[in-house]
Amino acid sequence: MKTGIHPESHDTTITCTCGAVYNTRSTVKNIRIGICAACHPFFTGEQRFIDTAGRVDKFSQRYGSTNATRREAPKREPQAPKQKAPPKEKKPYTPKPAEAAAPAEGEAAPAEANA
Repeated sequence: MKTGIHPESHDTTITCTCGAVYNTRSTVKNIRIGICAACHPFFTGEQRFIDTAGRVDKFSQRYGSTNATRREAPKREPQAPKQKAPPKEKKPYTPKPAEAAAPAEGEAAPAEANA
């Protein structure tokens, strides 16, 4: 390892809110976490209900009612139907006369004479 470019690592203790303690090495000393493998429902197989009602009550106290109200659409006056424009007259296609014929594939282009 090169010296002076790597962060310093320490023996550290990771503590969960459930009380589980893990010892490891890290660049940060004494880490506190909220959930770990000992208490996570995926690993334990238990289902825990989180108090979402408390969060909803806190939101309604802070911002008012939690019931959504539908906004009324602006009233519009009825408009007269638009009249269609008469179709334009189409002109028949007439190709432009070719000034110089293009050489066929594999043939050389004719040399222009400079006068």
